Amino acid sequence: MRNAFADEITQLAAADPRVVLLSGDIGNRLFDRYKEAQPERFFNCGVAEQNMMGMAAGLAMSGFRPFVYTITPFVTTRCLEQIRNDAAYHDVPVTVVGVGAGMAYAGLGPTHHSCEDIAFLRALPNMQVLAPGDAWEVRAVVQALPRQDRPAYVRMGKKGEPLVHSGRLADFAIGRAIRLSDGSDVCLLASGTILPEAVEAGRLLAEAGVSAGVYSFPSVKPLDQACLAGAFQRFAKVVTVEEHSLVGGVGSAVAEWAVDNGADARKLLRIGTPDAFFKQSGSLAFARRRLGLTGPQIAERVRATLAERGNAA
Repeated sequence: MRNAFADEITQLAAADPRVVLLSGDIGNRLFDRYKEAQPERFFNCGVAEQNMMGMAAGLAMSGFRPFVYTITPFVTTRCLEQIRNDAAYHDVPVTVVGVGAGMAYAGLGPTHHSCEDIAFLRALPNMQVLAPGDAWEVRAVVQALPRQDRPAYVRMGKKGEPLVHSGRLADFAIGRAIRLSDGSDVCLLASGTILPEAVEAGRLLAEAGVSAGVYSFPSVKPLDQACLAGAFQRFAKVVTVEEHSLVGGVGSAVAEWAVDNGADARKLLRIGTPDAFFKQSGSLAFARRRLGLTGPQIAERVRATLAERGNAA
């Protein structure tokens, strides 16, 4: 994902002189092409993320479209006050880009894990929250953001994430879900880098005789309300899948929407990380297995829930 971001922001900056990239002392080689092409619009701000966010807000107020990039907890938790007061409060088009969201840095311990960022940023007025599911969705998000004038947060993986889409998303829009497969029994709504696991879960459910629709939800705020209304109306079970805490994440956003709009919230199953720090060390695959976030585990959880529902009926 980060390679796709670097390539897309380089192309975007060539076409749009308003684009400025600020980095928190990472990605130096990653952005070599960008720096060669736009040396006057790249700032390595060092390990000073709060200052970097203030710089970005000032640039946005001056007519630029700044993108602020570094490891997720350092560009969100560390400078949440500056995001709130400098960017969101003034409603200026600063794009905060967090690399390695969720458990992407599983081997580096809880200081580098990021399973609370959606909850933090989603609560801020004016802030849009975007969680692309593969590199093609990253590219679509980067291209869409300069066409609007609002602050935004983009949470990405790191590298090596499987591709779900086969090419560019011509009809991508902020606030709109992406249908990957249709179904009639269960609707899987996946947001962020967990998307390939949800796609696998949908395939496994189909093999088990459960018709599963799979949707990518790259836009967490705003939500695709029309998609949600259709899902709760058509499906016996609506399942949110995310590599984020169950507290305040996509599942929480969908639950809030269901309650506020009179949908049957009993249909909702939320799959994500627990309300606890993950204190083990290992690969991303290891962390997902331990947290129950692999495709087979997601499919089994859905099958068990459907069985319970059938027995209760």
